Amino acid sequence: MTTQMKAAKEGRVTEEMKTIAMEEDEPPEKIRQRIARGTVIITRNNRREEAHPIGIGEGLRTKVNANVGTSMDLCDINLEIEKARIAVKYGADTVMDLSTAGSIDDVRRRLLEEVNLPVGTVPIYQAAIEAMSKKGSIVSMSEDDIFNVIEKHAKDGVDFMTIHCGVTREIVEKISKYPRLMGIVSRGGTFLAAWILHNNKENPLYSNFDYLLEMAAEYDFALSLGDGLRPGCIFDASDWFQIRELLTIGELVDEARNAGVQAMVEGPGHMPLDQISVNVKLEKAVCRGAPFYVLGPVVTEIAPGYDHIVGAIGGAMAGLAGADFLCYLTPSEHLGLPSIEDVKEGVIVTKVAAHVVDIVKLGEKARIRDLEMAKARAQLDWDKQFRNSIDPEKAVSIYTRVEPKSSGACSMCSNFCAIKILKEALKTRECF
Repeated sequence: MTTQMKAAKEGRVTEEMKTIAMEEDEPPEKIRQRIARGTVIITRNNRREEAHPIGIGEGLRTKVNANVGTSMDLCDINLEIEKARIAVKYGADTVMDLSTAGSIDDVRRRLLEEVNLPVGTVPIYQAAIEAMSKKGSIVSMSEDDIFNVIEKHAKDGVDFMTIHCGVTREIVEKISKYPRLMGIVSRGGTFLAAWILHNNKENPLYSNFDYLLEMAAEYDFALSLGDGLRPGCIFDASDWFQIRELLTIGELVDEARNAGVQAMVEGPGHMPLDQISVNVKLEKAVCRGAPFYVLGPVVTEIAPGYDHIVGAIGGAMAGLAGADFLCYLTPSEHLGLPSIEDVKEGVIVTKVAAHVVDIVKLGEKARIRDLEMAKARAQLDWDKQFRNSIDPEKAVSIYTRVEPKSSGACSMCSNFCAIKILKEALKTRECF
């Protein structure tokens, strides 16, 4: 079976490309050309024919991902499914399953059944956890264990997978000699680093990348080339380890494209505001325009409980510089597993960040709702304002906290509403 990229290179516009073109208000031929170049990807496993495809990359709306998943401290499949539903309700474009406890297979399969959008996973989590359970330690997992899990996820229909191919033996050996303040904070990156150090071998995801490409081509799942060496605090940002991994990933992006496999790149972690633009442009240069999937970036360390806002600030900066896909953070980031309300807040705040980017990036077609909101405010049309709100329920609840007076204005200004006073003054003048 062919892949979306192979079809695009052959000059064929698939049904999925037509769907993306219609939703993004772009000519289908432009979508095809971008997929052929690898600057746009379509996240949909060929085993999920009923799932809605999503386009990520050049010239398209900035997308948002929401993470869900079990942990050893809170393992409730139904709760995670409900979080996924809430994420979709409030505008997530994709959902990732990061489960590390319970029946990981069951969580993933339930998500694939319940969510009619692209679903992503991080297969190394399951491979490592099963190795610990069956063999006593993470470092005891075999290369076959890793690839068998990847294939299992592909067969189930996973649309994109985070694969930490850039955590090479060279990098891991140097990090012990030149330690960072926060070391390696990527869970998958750490699993592989520990495996490399214990087994004194190269990362099998890097050394067997051709095999990985064969598997990705068979199921047409997208590779999300993971940032295993992303900085875990602003003091490790833009260091040798992060950039060395990116250079390796750039080479792997080329190999993926040559094999007709869709790939995006993850990064760049915690980072001061003034370094974000440079890092995004560096990724676009090194990876020749591959879609960039960013977590945050997290731009300060001192805001636990508010990291969804921190991530939205960094995400807006990254999107303005060219990032294509924002992974949400929730108020629980760095503190614990998110609640349903945390998921809702994380999605909404990240959607705001994506939208403010699109107002600049896409221009008029992204500003339609903003224009309608501005008109509604000018007319003091509250129902229309609520309809155009990103979270109508919250807007209504705040507006009605204080019983609205007959003035028609909100309780902030009431009879002294600037819009109302000016309108009345202009009407008075018209009478003379």
